[in-house]
Amino acid sequence: MKALLLLLAFPTLLLAQPVIETKPIRFSAEVGTFGVPGQRTPFWLRANQYGVVPNQMPYATFRGAMQRDYQYYPLADRYAKRKDFFGFGYGAELVGNVGTAPGLPMLLPEAYVKGRAGSVELIAGRRRELVGLADSTIGSGSYIWSGNTMPLPKIQLGLPQYTPIGFTRGILSFRGMYAHGWFENSRLIQHAYLHQKALYARICKPNWPVKLYAGANHQVQWGGVTTRLSENLVKNGRFPTRFKDYADVVTGKSLGYDTNVDTTRYSIFDRQNRLGNHLGTVDVGMEIETRHFSLFLYRQSIYEDGSLFYLSNIADGLHGIRFRNLNRTTSGRATSGIRLKDVLVEFLYTKSQGGALFTADSHFRGRDNYFNHSQFQDGWSYFGRTIGTPFIPPTPDTQTGLPRYGFSNDNRVRVFHVGLSGFFAHNGQFQLKGSFSQNYGTYDAPFPKEVRQVSAFLKLDWPLDERGLLVTLTAATDRGQLYDNSTGVYVGLRKTWDYVKYRLRP
Repeated sequence: MKALLLLLAFPTLLLAQPVIETKPIRFSAEVGTFGVPGQRTPFWLRANQYGVVPNQMPYATFRGAMQRDYQYYPLADRYAKRKDFFGFGYGAELVGNVGTAPGLPMLLPEAYVKGRAGSVELIAGRRRELVGLADSTIGSGSYIWSGNTMPLPKIQLGLPQYTPIGFTRGILSFRGMYAHGWFENSRLIQHAYLHQKALYARICKPNWPVKLYAGANHQVQWGGVTTRLSENLVKNGRFPTRFKDYADVVTGKSLGYDTNVDTTRYSIFDRQNRLGNHLGTVDVGMEIETRHFSLFLYRQSIYEDGSLFYLSNIADGLHGIRFRNLNRTTSGRATSGIRLKDVLVEFLYTKSQGGALFTADSHFRGRDNYFNHSQFQDGWSYFGRTIGTPFIPPTPDTQTGLPRYGFSNDNRVRVFHVGLSGFFAHNGQFQLKGSFSQNYGTYDAPFPKEVRQVSAFLKLDWPLDERGLLVTLTAATDRGQLYDNSTGVYVGLRKTWDYVKYRLRP
């Protein structure tokens, strides 16, 4: 409408300088209510929701967000090469939960600015993201960084999209990132840092039916101060944070091989290990694509010490296969009835951990104790929630009759997970997820017997009009001995709209 008014008011000017549409700012607002407020929130209503759903179901939730992405020009635009090289964007989201617990704070799961020059992107703030090769829609979540907690604030430089290497004629491309972040100060160790990096390669050309993927990520909790640990674990209440220490964190250097360690700065624990809590995954994947479907297979191997190097914990990892229907009838509007889009099966196994024995000077690097740590005793968590797979839960989330231990009392698990997504009626969408887990506790505090848990989830989205108004109905249930039995529903109304500006071509 604005463009039409400009055309009517200045027809001669616009013939010489055409009107162009800038990148829109997208706004969204949502209001919703939960069934059975005050009851324990079922696993799949809160897991992998970026920390915005509390553990006890609130009465209502209110959410608002805005986002501006980069401006992209059509390839035929003669100004594209000059203007599309640089870009700027931002985003923010505010969530408020009205619940039975007094004083629930407002949450800010996203607040970031970003800029790019060519393929390189720089981001500052909190932003929703996943790390690793895995399905991001109906899967159980990437093992190391699943979206189970609020995003950490950080500064990140990276290649967000696979970028081809010129001399390989597009066959080899890379994406990755390098980041520095901050943990919350309500932890046992305050002012702790996050070091994070990842690099993934893809081998294929765009028209090849088979694509191969491989890569790894490296996460480190390091630095900070505390008065609540012994001198054997931290020297003078302060973890080393000099530039040399940062270099050792980045490279993963073990101080055990350094004969010149300053005993006035490094604790006994540091001198026998690496600085900080190091963990991550090594991932491989393959995608097969035809005109009618795609098949994505992936495997994430886990490391937290030397076990993966010696292959003693090679049995542990996340395995997945996803089938995606590419036929046009899955667009949601072509026919009525139910049409499947994605079918996914995953298997997560973390029982091995390199075995029950640990000997630092040999290949017996067992008892990896995933997501727990002797120094960073709040574990691989942010504001009390697991950063990685939600199937390694915080101890307080589990039933009170189970052993209490560390951050997580249950990191030896076998999980079978299935997911379905698709369309129903003419334009409705659905997601269905179900998980069955066998839980064994930890090596240090095993469960007296195998603990079984079933969690299920169904989500229905129904557009009310073509202007971005959407109603959501979600139901989830937990049955088993790991979590308290609970069933809950969520009903939400969401409105999305774009604010677009028009201007003259300079």
